[in-house]
Amino acid sequence: MAASAGHLRPGRYLAFFALIVVALYALVFFTGGGKPTPKLGIDLQGGTRVTLTARTPDGGTPTRESLNQARQIIENRVNGIGVGGTEVVLDGNNVVITVPGEQGDEAKNLGRTAKLGFRKVVTSQPVAPQPGQPGQPGQPGQPGQPPATGAPSSNATPPPASSGAPSSKPGGGGAPGAEPAQQQSTAPAPPPSGGPATEEDAAKEIQQAKAIRQNPALVPAPDKASDPAAQAAQKAAAEKAFASLHCVPNGKDPLVGNDDPKLPLVACGDKDTNKYLLEPEFLPGTEISNANSGYDQQRGQWVVDLSFKSEGGKIWGDFTSKNVNQQAAFVLDTNVVSAPTIQGAILGGNTQITGKFSQTEAKQLADILKYGSLPLSFASSDATTVSATLGLASLEAGLIAGGIGLLVVFVYCLFYYRLLGILTILSLGLSGLLVYAVLVLLGRWIGYTLDLAGVAGLIIAIGITADSFVIYFERLKDEIREGRTFRSAVPRGWVRARRTILASDAVSFLAAAILYIIAVGDVQGFAFTLGMSTVLDLVVVYLVTHPLVALVSTSKSKFLSNPKHLGLGAVQQLGSQRKSTRVGRAHVKEA
Repeated sequence: MAASAGHLRPGRYLAFFALIVVALYALVFFTGGGKPTPKLGIDLQGGTRVTLTARTPDGGTPTRESLNQARQIIENRVNGIGVGGTEVVLDGNNVVITVPGEQGDEAKNLGRTAKLGFRKVVTSQPVAPQPGQPGQPGQPGQPGQPPATGAPSSNATPPPASSGAPSSKPGGGGAPGAEPAQQQSTAPAPPPSGGPATEEDAAKEIQQAKAIRQNPALVPAPDKASDPAAQAAQKAAAEKAFASLHCVPNGKDPLVGNDDPKLPLVACGDKDTNKYLLEPEFLPGTEISNANSGYDQQRGQWVVDLSFKSEGGKIWGDFTSKNVNQQAAFVLDTNVVSAPTIQGAILGGNTQITGKFSQTEAKQLADILKYGSLPLSFASSDATTVSATLGLASLEAGLIAGGIGLLVVFVYCLFYYRLLGILTILSLGLSGLLVYAVLVLLGRWIGYTLDLAGVAGLIIAIGITADSFVIYFERLKDEIREGRTFRSAVPRGWVRARRTILASDAVSFLAAAILYIIAVGDVQGFAFTLGMSTVLDLVVVYLVTHPLVALVSTSKSKFLSNPKHLGLGAVQQLGSQRKSTRVGRAHVKEA
């Protein structure tokens, strides 16, 4: 038997709902800067569109598989960095990233190749300052942000750079380094636009840089390490490679994302104040399982902690065990990020990159390493500003349409349900308060951005919420038609109505969830707000609408308990007639 309305204790339900609303708006106004506005998508606030052109080392056309893989990795970086409302789509051989607001610089960083590898240092050479250069260049592949050097563990410290011409022994000395005039890049001079004019020119530039800086003769084969002829060839190749590499401020290395890990490499590092001759890669960055940035209290600087996969941890532990007092270079996009001296075996699969990182640089590096290296390299990006004028006009039209629809619902409820219609309007208003607070908080916590499709989902959700009220009220009418009073009809009608409401909302939520999973872009925003509003509809119906109706049914006020004022006068008369008919039939049978 259904519980009576009096056993419901409506005050507790309403108080609990009020507590939820107060808690949500306390978070809205007292966290995240206290600005009570949701994040808006690019169609509502404008933003930046960045186009990245993919290229392969040989200048050929990238495969569709590699492009899709690159797009997926960039999407993972977007989610990890927390750039909300971003779209990543393929347009031919281009990856187009659309970012709302003023986050264009972050979008450009999303296209960094982030190819990390671990190489043994053969030798290093200081870079002579260039005339008129401040000596603080940016990191290749990350313009304007100086790279940092440091140690991969707490027991490793960076060594002083050796001077002189390269040697086959670590830290070898010799003749003085090349003069600045001799340290000009052998790569073709860039065109006025700042990059290769065509893909063919870019491929030629890559091949020329590879021929010198990744010459196999830079490191003699193990069986020829003691051969004087091999040592002489190595020395000549190293001198040529060092002289050809020009570590310039904000320079763009043509080998970024195109170096061969199986060959030796000559690269810049230490804020482009040193050049390094490195052996072939002994451990790829793909063996990293996780990366996080943090602040080291002992060193007083930001660091990046790495965790290797099982096989990677074994390789790293074996290398550090066999190369104590040797240098190991962390090479990111052909730039030496760290070149420490190993002071002991580093076992356990964990290590650390230290250096003069800022908090932002450490986080960017950790995120990029965590979410994977891109299978392709990308030419310089083209960033354009996207206006929100059209989106705002569409939003205004959508809000007007939603307002008209809401007004029609209000008029219908007042005309058909009267006082119950007022409860419907109140419930819709409270539902709107709940939805708005949740949108603001989701924008702060997970970077959710509201776009036009999301607004459409909210407008459609008005109908779903109103439908729940209609189901409940019509069940009340069914009970009263059976001859019951309004007070006894409320608990019985609720028991029957809630099953239908749950089934209806479950179907709506399931449809929204499936649409969100299989859809992309704007359609996901529509599905998200539709599903969220469906869940909040249940909260409002259970904690507000039903308790308010139960409160009215137990009221001692004649005005509130009068069925005519509740839009139930006609059905009550019908219920009374049916009851009288049943009583009359019972008397006839007894007679």
